[in-house]
Amino acid sequence: MKSYGPEASLKVIIADDHALFRAGVKTALSLKKDIRIIGEAENGQQLLHLLKHLQPDIILLDIQMPVMDGITVLPEIKKLYPEIRIIMLTMHNDHSMISRLMEVGANAYLTKNSDSEVIYEAIRTCYDNEYYFNELTNKALLDGLRTKRNTDSFSPADVKLSDKEKHILQLMCDEKSTKEIADIVALSPRTVEAIRDKLKSKTGSKSVAGLILYAVKSGIVENK
Repeated sequence: MKSYGPEASLKVIIADDHALFRAGVKTALSLKKDIRIIGEAENGQQLLHLLKHLQPDIILLDIQMPVMDGITVLPEIKKLYPEIRIIMLTMHNDHSMISRLMEVGANAYLTKNSDSEVIYEAIRTCYDNEYYFNELTNKALLDGLRTKRNTDSFSPADVKLSDKEKHILQLMCDEKSTKEIADIVALSPRTVEAIRDKLKSKTGSKSVAGLILYAVKSGIVENK
């Protein structure tokens, strides 16, 4: 594990067991003035130890690592440090895995052959808007939705949402940030966050990705 020099506007930790991959990402992101790599970990256990001493904005988290993998450590980090954005990295395009990880707290999902500009865009978007949705995640979430339709006994009609709650949910599906939603509906960001938490509770969703699945399933937004 390593930590680096002075703070920058966006602090990033890379957790991956391949030193060459970490070095490549670090080199590419070092060209961005608003990004600083503040630490590295080779597995989830090292990452949890590192988080006791460092406070990143973003973690680039590999799914497959020895000792403790990304799938295991993801919910642990979200429980301990809910404000940290987590971008999952993998060599595999597995829709069921993507859907599962997004529902339990991942903020984005990228394949490890993603170009450095895509990784940078995901970092900035996750920091600014909480989630980064791409073709990969959208398809995976819709696949997850189709599976839920076939297996869930839950009916969206069982949940009653106010017009304001529906409007906020629609804006969330349009990838608006909390501040943007607050400006549109003339509420404080804290109130919007409270409504979002209430929506999660009402719909039984664990994350914003789960809320989006609910919104599509219930017809609040169209399944594009």
